Amino acid sequence: MQLHDVWFVLIAFLWTGYFFLEGFDFGIGVLTKLLARDRRERRVLINTIGPVWDGNEVWLISAAGATFAAFPEWYATLFSGFYLPLLVILVCLIVRGVAFEYRHKRPEERWQRNWEQAIFWASLVPAVLWGVVFGNIVRGVPIDAHKEYVGTLLDLFNPYALLGGLVTLTLFTFHGAVFASLKTVGDIRGRARKLATVLGLVSAVLVVGFLGWTQADQGDGTSLIAVIVAVVALVAALVANARGREGWAFAFSGIAIAAAVTMLFLTLFPNVMPSTLNESWSLTVSNASSSPYTLKIMTWGAGIAAPLVMLYQAWTYWVFRKRIGTQHIAESH
Repeated sequence: MQLHDVWFVLIAFLWTGYFFLEGFDFGIGVLTKLLARDRRERRVLINTIGPVWDGNEVWLISAAGATFAAFPEWYATLFSGFYLPLLVILVCLIVRGVAFEYRHKRPEERWQRNWEQAIFWASLVPAVLWGVVFGNIVRGVPIDAHKEYVGTLLDLFNPYALLGGLVTLTLFTFHGAVFASLKTVGDIRGRARKLATVLGLVSAVLVVGFLGWTQADQGDGTSLIAVIVAVVALVAALVANARGREGWAFAFSGIAIAAAVTMLFLTLFPNVMPSTLNESWSLTVSNASSSPYTLKIMTWGAGIAAPLVMLYQAWTYWVFRKRIGTQHIAESH
């Protein structure tokens, strides 16, 4: 295995970690409207991710930075061709972060209600758009001989990519509902488990359809194994949730997300962005990568920094592992 193959695997790992962690972040944001009945319950949900949401976004920064350094051609084509969807995601992430910090700064109901609306929409929109983006990356887009995207914005919103958007939205929201039941006490915990059952069933249908479509078009034996793991893990998450085993349910829902993302990268390799105009114009791990010397330096740096970051983040989750409920929220919040 050459270094550009290693970095493809590492980037796939970073995206998998991002969707595993930020997935329940987005899900909690959506659930502030679907699950919470009042301001105190919304505050409970927000507090479940309050200590960790910004750390989860480190995985996105790392994935984008690694793509820029290891595969500059991939980065350039992706961020120019997908400029508007990625810009919308970036704006949502900024607004969402500001909303988390500013919602409780003033006690007025209108002030807090507006920021809660921002949290909801800035969580829902990226949850959909990430599925659209990765659906197009796997399916392929119009790329010419100069490695430039020559399609339009409407080309990105094709049926396959839109199905991918529905998959990420429902799967992330299910993941968030399981996380909410794991991190809360009282009535909201029970309602989170019930809602997780509904969301899990809907997401299971969509996941089977999307991954089945992908497997039929581009899959092989290895990707089929990932599909089976994703479906089995999703079913196991539903069973564990129904039995009140919230820790196992969260673990299995995370495995389902990880297996689904892994399947997409397995079908993509050795391409990084297939061209729908001419197969020979596709961006691959070899023609889109940086020099071997650059990749070697990056490998040493990642080998030192990545374990430290993951250890610190694991410690953060351990410190903030306790459940919370409405009794922990002051009336003014």
